[in-house]
Amino acid sequence: MRKAKRTFVFLCPALLAALVLGASLPAGAFERQAVSGADRTAEAVAEAAAFPSLLSCIRVEGPLDFCGEPVPLELDDVRERLEKEMLVLLWDRAQVILNAKRAGRYFPYIEQRLAKRGMPDDLKYIAVIESALRPHAGSHRGAVGYWQFIRPTAQKYGLRVDGNIDERRNIFTSTEAALDFLQELHDEFGSWAVACAAYNMGDNGMRKRIRIQGVQDYYRLYLPLETQAYVFRAMAAKMILSDPARYGFHFQEQDFYDAPDFDRITLTVAKDTPLADIAAAAGTYYKVIKDLNTQILGDDLVRGTHVLLLPKGSAKGFVARLKGVEAAPQSASAPARGVDPSKKELRTYVVRPGDNVHAIARRLGVPLNALLRPNGLKPDSVIHPGQRLLVAD
Repeated sequence: MRKAKRTFVFLCPALLAALVLGASLPAGAFERQAVSGADRTAEAVAEAAAFPSLLSCIRVEGPLDFCGEPVPLELDDVRERLEKEMLVLLWDRAQVILNAKRAGRYFPYIEQRLAKRGMPDDLKYIAVIESALRPHAGSHRGAVGYWQFIRPTAQKYGLRVDGNIDERRNIFTSTEAALDFLQELHDEFGSWAVACAAYNMGDNGMRKRIRIQGVQDYYRLYLPLETQAYVFRAMAAKMILSDPARYGFHFQEQDFYDAPDFDRITLTVAKDTPLADIAAAAGTYYKVIKDLNTQILGDDLVRGTHVLLLPKGSAKGFVARLKGVEAAPQSASAPARGVDPSKKELRTYVVRPGDNVHAIARRLGVPLNALLRPNGLKPDSVIHPGQRLLVAD
């Protein structure tokens, strides 16, 4: 039997160090192998400066605080937990970059609200570790939004969560609710670290563990493993995002995402109004309205009073333009493909929770095809509450 041919690959010291220590490789690293010894040494020094080793990154010199409370780095357990979260976060350099870029969009508002309330600025990092600053983030436990509220807690703190509106996805309303909750937890437990831990595991669970263990110090409490890491994860985000260059992230001002400019209006609609109509009245696209108003779940703004964000400069005269759009023929119910309006009359049906195309056809007393053809649907198509369907009579 023939022996397999062996291939040996020799790595330059800088490249080998990068692979072992987890540093990101600069472009062209594989092409720069055949250089002189002096050039290779200089290159290694330059790479080390641009991409500090993970070991150097986690060497934390005290004193260190979170929310103004000292972190007891003299405890071996504390230092190990912090180093682990630093390593985990730094290993995913792409996520660090996204966190930092999104922070440019959301931190100014969160910082403003924290300062207004006299709460620690460090609390903004809770939103980073909860959702990576994404409005549509969700968890297997049903938590949603920037601050990852579950439905009962969201509703307890005044957020609307139903089949039409989910204010957990709105940065303004969800931030107010999160800060209310965190302030309440701090008032009870007297520590921001414990308050943040209780935010993660629940206030009832925190009360029980404090009662059983007779300790009210986050760093000395035995808590669920996720909660033991939680504050350290926020601490790691704080250390990296507040001094990114120290960890090899060299941002320029234009790298950060800007918050969109918008007009805020209070709008009352007497009936469900298609977002396509709202976009037309605002002189923009459907997607822009959805991106500005992430709390709206369906294709319509349901009847009632809403605080709505519109593109900057479009608020003036918006209500009059919206009435004009609504009055225009076929504003939101133009015949879909395959339907001749001269042969059939069309009416509109708004999908309810629990509906499917078969149930709707039975309820309306029409053949299934009278629902499928005007909307380009199939018998197994998925439909959503709030969706407007055309029905051929």
